[in-house]
Amino acid sequence: MSNLSFMEKLLDGVEVEWKTLGEIAIKISSGGTPSTGVSEYYGGDIPWLRTQEVDFGNIWDTGVKITEAGLKNSSAKLIPANCVIVAMYGATVGKIGINKIPVSTNQACANIQLDENTLHYRYVFHYLCSKYENIKSLGAGSQTNINAQIIKNYLIPIPCPENPKKSLEIQAEIVRILDAFTELTAELTTELTTELNARKKQYNHYRDQLLSFDEGEVEWKALGEIAQINTGQKPSEILDTVNAFDYINAGTTRSGYAANSNCEGDTVTTPSRGQGGIGFVGYKKEPFWLGPLCYKMRSLDNATLINKYLFYFLQSKNDLLLGLKKEGGVPAVNKSDLAKLEIPVPPIGTQKNIVAILDKFDALTSSITEGLPREIELRQKQYAYYRDLLLSFPKSDEVAA
Repeated sequence: MSNLSFMEKLLDGVEVEWKTLGEIAIKISSGGTPSTGVSEYYGGDIPWLRTQEVDFGNIWDTGVKITEAGLKNSSAKLIPANCVIVAMYGATVGKIGINKIPVSTNQACANIQLDENTLHYRYVFHYLCSKYENIKSLGAGSQTNINAQIIKNYLIPIPCPENPKKSLEIQAEIVRILDAFTELTAELTTELTTELNARKKQYNHYRDQLLSFDEGEVEWKALGEIAQINTGQKPSEILDTVNAFDYINAGTTRSGYAANSNCEGDTVTTPSRGQGGIGFVGYKKEPFWLGPLCYKMRSLDNATLINKYLFYFLQSKNDLLLGLKKEGGVPAVNKSDLAKLEIPVPPIGTQKNIVAILDKFDALTSSITEGLPREIELRQKQYAYYRDLLLSFPKSDEVAA
């Protein structure tokens, strides 16, 4: 790789000095949280950053804004743009971000303000990103929290410290290479996501066209006349080994394999109750356990109704299922109402053709859906590989100890 050859020459004979962030930063600070019981402190125009918004990238906005009063009456302080921010608490501990606008932060953020004449902020960002697992391991307590003192004591390699101009050139070149990998990953993600959305839109369009029938074109029958409808269950015999099974519950998943299934063969499923699940439709050919909050539907006569056709129809008309929902403590679809749902039943040959066409569209969409995270993961691994190569500086015996 030409960039690595250049870096080898750039770093040839270069001295590296290790310093703590506390030594090289202009300031390392944490923020605060205005009292949540005072409404006047929130809803202003001052961005207020929380650690869940710190995720190895640039931060251009925040989900919560505070007022001047909230800023003055709390430990929250405005920090300038281009600080390196380290999440210190909870699930996000060790994650790194860069604020591209002035923001205030909560107390779980360590905000590192750097001297641009000495250190490139993105050089520090990339280096700390490469040490994510190590930074996480420094935490203590049940949530493995870290603190600002740990951040202040963290060592950073400074190439060519006696020559600030040369040092910044080296840092800038490392940043240029690593930013290029980051940009390529972002471009790939955008490109594949756009293609995926286009495929999904095309699939939905043709599915809706294929499953829309003119009045009198086909016979319509109540679902209960042509399909068996049953409620899932949670068998008592596996309550002690629930980790061995993956239930379909409230429409959140279509998996749930089991050797002895209460739901065998190709089956259409839909949640019976729950705020977010109703309207979701699943389809399985393999045996699986179906949770008690779902209905399973199977054709009473395969010469009249194909289960896969029923799946595609209900999937395209989820508004029909939502229309059956009864509001209450827990929104639900009654089995009796589901049985009355009118379903178009074209000749079996037509059903097979519709299923064959939609299966092909579904396969095309699925190939992109499955390929997207794989391609992104490969690019991320490539970035991490070169990042670690570029940021692996030798340590003296004293520093290593």
